[in-house]
Amino acid sequence: MAGIRVVTDSAADLPVELLKEHDIVVVPLDVRLGDVPASEMSSLTPAEFWVRVAQSDALAETSAPSPGAFRDAFAAAAHDGADGVVCVTLSSALSATFQSAVAGAAAVAGEIAVEVIDSRSVTMGEGFIVLDAAEAAARGGDLVSVAGAARASIGKVRVLGGLDSLETLRRGGRIGSAQAFFGSLLAIKPVIEVRDGVVAGESRQRTRSRSLRYLADKVAEAGPLERLAVAHAAAGDLDVFLEMLAGVRPAREIVVTHIGAVIGAHTGPGTMGVCLELV
Repeated sequence: MAGIRVVTDSAADLPVELLKEHDIVVVPLDVRLGDVPASEMSSLTPAEFWVRVAQSDALAETSAPSPGAFRDAFAAAAHDGADGVVCVTLSSALSATFQSAVAGAAAVAGEIAVEVIDSRSVTMGEGFIVLDAAEAAARGGDLVSVAGAARASIGKVRVLGGLDSLETLRRGGRIGSAQAFFGSLLAIKPVIEVRDGVVAGESRQRTRSRSLRYLADKVAEAGPLERLAVAHAAAGDLDVFLEMLAGVRPAREIVVTHIGAVIGAHTGPGTMGVCLELV
């Protein structure tokens, strides 16, 4: 298919229906849970992943796709007749995925032009950047304009999450500057934010209900929104939180989705995330 192909990774947590609607290609990260191999984990839906997590004492682990996986996705786009590829990855400060994509792009330099873009974000924050690129491609944009649409979105996106605890984030080594912010107060319900690609402490809340209320208020105070997504990790109080957001009216339909295995491996079950794209 002629035009620009948009590629991303599985950390974007884009629902299957949006991937199909916008013809977006996903290169998956590897996820392992105890003795369960990555090949079996890759076949699970996000909901099935959280069932497995609840049944296991092991901590899920992730690793970046190989450069070859990206090379194959880019070469497939060339084979299909695409004019170029825009590839949006999760934050390079949290994963080697960006570097793998750059290496994959170098491997097909003689076949097709590829722009690799570091989203500096995760989950549906990354997903919104991907969607903006895909919409620009659907309008007939060339490689420069589609890549430009993605880059223009980066500064408009915010991602916040209310965690059930810091334990999974701490054990996975992704807590970053949030560790100093929260200290040893493991009994609190922390709110984190992805800032310039890294996890930072945003707020300390004493109860789950207060953390959800805090998130809802942050969304309401953010100003006019182009997009809003609620991404959750098998959160039993999802409906309660959606009711808190009843007065929020983004320009696009609100996306409700699971946090997938890649991000969920580090945030843990019960996480409630909000991903905003400002107008």
